[in-house]
Parts: sequence; structure tokens; C-alpha cells
Amino acid sequence: MRLNKDDIFSISSEEEFNAQALAIFQYQAKNISVYGEYLNLINRPIDSVQHYREIPFLPIELFKSQKVLPEHAQAEVIFTSSGTTGQITSQHFVEDVSVYEQSFRLAFQQFYRQPKDLVILALLPSYLERSGSSLIYMVDDLIKHSAQQESGYFLYNHQELYDTLISLKSSKKKTILIGVTYALLDFIEQYQLDFPELIVMETGGMKGKRKEMIREELHALLSTGFNVETIHSEYGMTELLSQAYSSGYGIFSCPNWMKIVLRDTNDPLTLLDEPKKTGAINVIDLANYNSCSFIATQDLGKFHSENTFEILGRFDQSDIRGCNLLVQ
Repeated sequence: MRLNKDDIFSISSEEEFNAQALAIFQYQAKNISVYGEYLNLINRPIDSVQHYREIPFLPIELFKSQKVLPEHAQAEVIFTSSGTTGQITSQHFVEDVSVYEQSFRLAFQQFYRQPKDLVILALLPSYLERSGSSLIYMVDDLIKHSAQQESGYFLYNHQELYDTLISLKSSKKKTILIGVTYALLDFIEQYQLDFPELIVMETGGMKGKRKEMIREELHALLSTGFNVETIHSEYGMTELLSQAYSSGYGIFSCPNWMKIVLRDTNDPLTLLDEPKKTGAINVIDLANYNSCSFIATQDLGKFHSENTFEILGRFDQSDIRGCNLLVQ
């Protein structure tokens, strides 16, 4: 069975989302062996699922120990997560990388604009210094499709980045700076900017370079350092082929083929219905139809409205109940 990706990326209603989610669930339950085994272990027959909220979510840890890919399929690209020395990292075997390209291009266009209309600057040293980063794959593509000669990467050359930003402010070009959190902080400790029109997007995480900070404190520092009203954020991960975006205050929105549902932190098979109640984040990413579209993450969050949500942090392995059935 081959699913039609154009149907996924043209979803425009809850009914269409539900129909596509159920079709993908049926396919993955039968063709992704680790997912089928998980469904058997939790005693969830395929035909018992009638709505996307009834679909079981695969624990994200399994991407560290299992090949989440249809039987006999070959991976065109393997994305890997970052990790400290000795840490087991996730691997996402991507059968058709064009699906990822279509997903991030359409989502970026939905929340921002066509890359050709933007200067795209990237301050992502920890990602550039390793292989297999899905974020670098995306940013490479966005920079490639930017029609602006200033677009590009900056590793540790902060003076060059500062000079470029000053020039872009003067020329009034629409600019987005995508940066790993610790590198943005390093930059504003050396340079102060007054560029209110700049879009600053932090990709999250200190990567072991700095002490972790709460979002409000971090965004306050970055807003002051760049003199921008809000800090944008991207919510994505190695195991997904879609991203949610925040234009400020830590409130994220999903593209139409992606949803967030919350589960009880003490009972991973129970979803929460109560608005604004804190729970663990489950992600439905229909672009992930060639691996697993239904993933139970280790992030904590809460809903707001209109399919928007907030990330509150992470919980460690000791806090996860019942998600270790297949973890080796």
C-alpha cells in the first residue's frame, strides 16, 4: 500500500485529518514491525481504533534501539539526534526524503513566507559539527532556496554575523536568524543589536554548553540583546518530519498535518481532555507515514486554544510509567 502524500499536505478539516490518521495507523500497524509488536503488547487490536484519539502512541525511546521502518524498505537518509559522549542517540530511517522536504517547505511557508523572500542566517555550531542532523538538512534547503546573497551559516564568526545584521538592518531586508540557544546567548554577550524587525528563532537546548534556563528568562535576555519584541521558536525533533512554530511567548502552532495530544504522566495510555492541564506530549505527524506517525515524547506541555500548545520542559526516565515495553 502506498499513501498519497498530496492528500496529507492538503488536509483542511478535522474530518480529513481523522480519515488520513486512521488510514496511516492501519498501514503502520501492519507494516512497521516494532509498532505492531507494541500494539500487541498493550493488547490494542487494530480494528478497535475508530478515531485518531484512540490510536496508541509509540514511545520515542524506541528510535534508539529499533529500526522504525516498513519491512523490506530502504532508508534514503538516516537522521540522528545529538547526544553527550556515551549516550545512545535516536536514529530516524527516512525512506523518502522528499516527503520531509515537502513538509518543512510547506510549514515554513505557512508560518513565515517563501524562503526566496527572506535573508536566512543560521547560527548552529553544534549541529554543523556533527553529521545526520535533520535541522541542518532543513536549513540547508531553506538557505539554498533563499534568493538573497547574504543568506548562510555562521559558525563562531560572530563579528561577521554582527556586521551582516547591521548591513541588513540598514537595507531593510526581511531577515530571520535561526540559532541554537547557547550560541545566541554567546553572541549577545559580545554584541548588542537594535534590530526590532529581525526574526530571531531559537531551536532550543543548551547542548551541554550552558546551564538550562526557563523560557521566560531566556527569551527576556534574547529580546533585550537583539531589541526585538518576541523570540520565535521551532519545535521539532529527529524522530519527526514536521515542525511546529512559535512567533512568541512559547505558544506553538502546528501545520495542518500535525497535532499534539496530551497524555497522563502516570498512565501513558490515557489522554487528557481538560484544557490547560499539564500532561506529557504525544505528537501526531502524518508526514511520518513511512516510519511512525504517532509518537509519545518525553516533553511536558499544556494546551491553549485552536491547536496551540506550550512546552513546559521534560521529564526524565524515572518519571515515565509504562513506556518501556520494548526498550532494550
